[in-house]
Amino acid sequence: MKKSRLIIISKTLMITLVTLILVMGAYVAYVSIQYHRLDDELVLNVHNNNSQIVDVNNEYVIMTYNIGFGAYNHDFSFFMDTGEMLSGEKMKGTKAKAEDKRVVENNTNGAIELVKTVEPDFLFLQEVDVAANRSYFVDQYALFSQALPALARVMALNFHSAYLFYPLNDPIGKITSGMTTFSQYGINEATRYQLPIDNSFPTRFFDLDRCFVITRIKTNTERDLVLINVHLSAYDEGGAIRALQLKKLQEILIAEQNHYVIVGGDFNHDIADSLHSFTTTQKVPTWVYVFPKDSLPNGYHIVAANNVGTCRSTDMAYTKNVNYTVVIDGFIVNDLISVIDIHNIDNDFFYSDHNPVAMTFSFGD
Repeated sequence: MKKSRLIIISKTLMITLVTLILVMGAYVAYVSIQYHRLDDELVLNVHNNNSQIVDVNNEYVIMTYNIGFGAYNHDFSFFMDTGEMLSGEKMKGTKAKAEDKRVVENNTNGAIELVKTVEPDFLFLQEVDVAANRSYFVDQYALFSQALPALARVMALNFHSAYLFYPLNDPIGKITSGMTTFSQYGINEATRYQLPIDNSFPTRFFDLDRCFVITRIKTNTERDLVLINVHLSAYDEGGAIRALQLKKLQEILIAEQNHYVIVGGDFNHDIADSLHSFTTTQKVPTWVYVFPKDSLPNGYHIVAANNVGTCRSTDMAYTKNVNYTVVIDGFIVNDLISVIDIHNIDNDFFYSDHNPVAMTFSFGD
């Protein structure tokens, strides 16, 4: 009788194991089939376009803001982030999704109102969800578009995943997300360019389909205003992928150097010599790299403010002067752009893990 029972238990365990292997194999196949990278030099549709051109005799304001898919209220910590306190205590984020739909809507609407107070002529946004489990399918692009009805706009996807059962206790789910550029002036052309990424298994399934977006805007001279919206890699041990991404960006900057060029966004590098600028009880995170300024082509330079950090650590909930903060958001311009003012807007990370940055500029010869 005991032998018979053992046989039954063994068979049950074997069937269960085989079933699990088959399910896991089917899931890996599903994710692999769903995975693809969008084409390089992908022409984007321009919505709500107009025929206004930029007058180079005037001043303009450009703003960049990583809105963090609406999840990052002060209580939010991100499951992929780790850190360390000055005391040596190890920290790790816990959440993959926003707390609930209401939080996403509140954070998105708060970010919109913050943008409206600046009234930028040009706006770069990153981590804008269109349809995602992690943000409860709040269409952030639609909300911004409705709130800024006078602006032309383009959207480029950089996260388009299958349903991700990771982490197991709070799966991040299916994601369609991207970066957007809004303009008070007519967009003559908009193109999405691929950036190099880590194609190793399984990293490629969980990381973004990194890209930058170039929008060309006519001026009343023979030169175009070339706006480049970027979001570089963060989870890149050793910095090899980020170096390749910067090389790709450099090639574009050289090709466009005879036009008025502004690059802006989330560089995921310290761009303001701010590694130790702000009060914190944490060590500098391992992912924070200093931007290699000497890698920029001749005639280009970084424009960044150091009045307040633009990104907070997300390995724990936010507490002012406790979390590590650093400046990773800002701009690169060429010598044809004259910068009048640059400042990081101190919103104390109320609606995102980033604070926005605004720059006032004019045009040179």
